[in-house]
Amino acid sequence: MEKNWFSSLVLALGIVIGCLLIGNGIRSVSDGKRVVEVRGLSEREVPADRVTWNINFSETGNDLMAVYRQVSAKNKIVTDFLKSNGIAEKDIFQNAPNVYDRTSNMYAGNYSGPRYSVSSGITVSSSDVDKVRELSGRQGDLLAKGIALEGGNYNVDYEFTGLNSIKPQMIEDATKAAREAAEKFATDSDSKLGKIRNASQGQFSIESINSTTPYIKKVRIVTYVTYLLED
Repeated sequence: MEKNWFSSLVLALGIVIGCLLIGNGIRSVSDGKRVVEVRGLSEREVPADRVTWNINFSETGNDLMAVYRQVSAKNKIVTDFLKSNGIAEKDIFQNAPNVYDRTSNMYAGNYSGPRYSVSSGITVSSSDVDKVRELSGRQGDLLAKGIALEGGNYNVDYEFTGLNSIKPQMIEDATKAAREAAEKFATDSDSKLGKIRNASQGQFSIESINSTTPYIKKVRIVTYVTYLLED
């Protein structure tokens, strides 16, 4: 019984070690040559260069035209606020209003509140990220003008669109990192690093570094390279 247990343990350890070597280390291929498989990582933190701010608000009432006029007035207040604080007119887009009639809802029951709800908003799409970020933090100024925004800062989306400008250098850095890892494997195994047998490149990923600084992005790329090993 103990002998069988020991044999099973040895077999399990052998499988684990073998998987690790194949996953990120040295292995033999069908033609008898030894290779080392490595990954090279390149990461950069970059500031967002594009921002979209969806400014949403709504009004309710029983007189549809009166409600619509209130929404139109809010549109003008928000537009004036943006322009007076340095947002270019070409970056301001007014959204079409959306009207909801509660009497059209067969499940409304004995609802006795306002019949109409009209929602609208303005979208700011700009490359002046710092300016829009500063204004989105001043929503209290709009509240003081009688405009309660829906969604808050969750309606601000930051992007990095300059990937092409940094892509070549990042690929080079990732490839260099892969070679350095391969050279270390070769040294540790008393081998010499040979030619590249094959290589592939993963997809670039762009994401916020964390939820509190969505205007700072992390760009990431991984390359996969297989080198021949020589005695």
